[in-house]
Amino acid sequence: MSKPDKRPIALNRRARYDYEIEDTFEAGIMLTGSEVKSLRLGHANIAESYVSPENDGLWLINADIPQYAAANRFNHEPRRHRKLLLKKREINRLVGAVTREGRTIIALKLYFNDRGIAKLEIGLAKGKKNVDKRQTIKDREWNKQKSRLMKDHG
Repeated sequence: MSKPDKRPIALNRRARYDYEIEDTFEAGIMLTGSEVKSLRLGHANIAESYVSPENDGLWLINADIPQYAAANRFNHEPRRHRKLLLKKREINRLVGAVTREGRTIIALKLYFNDRGIAKLEIGLAKGKKNVDKRQTIKDREWNKQKSRLMKDHG
């Protein structure tokens, strides 16, 4: 058996820029067969997706998993809502933070774990103001400059 690929299938690059991530969780996702096949090919987009608490749990909304060509009539809806699988305690904590403290739950990374099961890393986040975003850019630029200086004098 081949070693599973540890690279993420999809990353949400804007998440850490637009939000301050307070905590991360690993969630399973309820997928159909054609969705898993499409993910194995590395096709997915979670950039505009978010997690919403609805009556019986947490749901991934607006994640785009394109249709799998070979599945023809058994294919899935690319942007359908997908249920996330977490422990009851984690769901309660996340739902509480969203309702009481006005936090947002965002999808950070979609990947296959060691056992080849699709997992979604979600983050409990607080939206950043424009000032915070500028500070993030300044910090990033400074770290780049610092590493350049260290490399030149090292």
